[in-house]
Amino acid sequence: MLKDRFQGLDLLATAVVLSDYQGTVVYANSAAEGLLEVSRRSLDGQALIAFFVDKKQFKQFVEMGVRDPFDVKRQVFEILRPNGTVEHVHVTLSSPDVRQDLTLIELREIEQQMKVDREARMLDQSLANKELIRNLAHEIKNPLGGIRGAAQLLEAELPSPDLREYTQVVIKEADRLQTLVDRLLAPHRKPHIVSVMNIHEVCERVRSVILAEHPKGLRFVRDYDISIPEFMGDLEQLIQTILNVVRNAAQALKKQIGDGLAQITVRTRVVRRVTLNRRQCKLALDLQVIDNGPGILPDIQERIFFPLVSGREGGSGLGLTLAQTFVQQHGGTIEFNSTPGKTVFQILLPIQLEHSAKSDV
Repeated sequence: MLKDRFQGLDLLATAVVLSDYQGTVVYANSAAEGLLEVSRRSLDGQALIAFFVDKKQFKQFVEMGVRDPFDVKRQVFEILRPNGTVEHVHVTLSSPDVRQDLTLIELREIEQQMKVDREARMLDQSLANKELIRNLAHEIKNPLGGIRGAAQLLEAELPSPDLREYTQVVIKEADRLQTLVDRLLAPHRKPHIVSVMNIHEVCERVRSVILAEHPKGLRFVRDYDISIPEFMGDLEQLIQTILNVVRNAAQALKKQIGDGLAQITVRTRVVRRVTLNRRQCKLALDLQVIDNGPGILPDIQERIFFPLVSGREGGSGLGLTLAQTFVQQHGGTIEFNSTPGKTVFQILLPIQLEHSAKSDV
């Protein structure tokens, strides 16, 4: 059977569709199901052209491939999904060697490729930043103890108690810097304790903390997919990660909380066949934290995960840095999209890697 002959295409992360010369779908792999958001049963016998915005241009593209089956054709098109969303895809058209009467059509999301490239850049940048932070923190920490000790000895020798005000400034500032350095080094000191966990237990603990901090004026919406399986992870790290992101959102909603209009939504979903930190992931958790605040200032959006960068007066700028570190330690990614009135932080964590029964965190 045709389906048996091409079932190996299901192992690909790229969407692949086989059609006859009339453009009728005769086979689609599971990645095509995900891209087009239509089941394979529904795709069978359907005209693929129905998914393309510019149907005339796509028809001409396919006809060119039929006339010259030995030449690979490539072009960018827009596809229209059943839910109304439009996606730009890079389409490659060729003929499989085993069946010259069929056309093989590969569809790659341009946004997905850009996302993979962006994740790779962010990972490299994050690793470089962490190495710099560790070295810098150690270089700061070593003389801090000496400065504090010298200030204490000097204070004991001062003839007038009034002069101790100045040594106390030195001691308190040294302590403040010590606390900051400890927070910078914290993710690299604690052991990674992995166990089976349920993401919704994590979300509920975060919800309890946030509502205790903001008992009035803040609505916390739970949009959970309860079918998400348990997976291996560090419970405390993931609680801290989600708490940092949600707490940042709550702090940005200060005005809305005062007006009683603040809302934070935590949404959980499962996504299939995604690339996370250069690794193919068969099954992943998609957790989103959505708020209706003013949004992140444009001038800090490129640096929002950098240490000591904060859009809030008095903020330490470490919450999102720690969140990114913990997510990356789990093999996942964290990104955001922010406009006035809506900010979305998206955390993707592997549940099941390709060719693996379990995610190895």
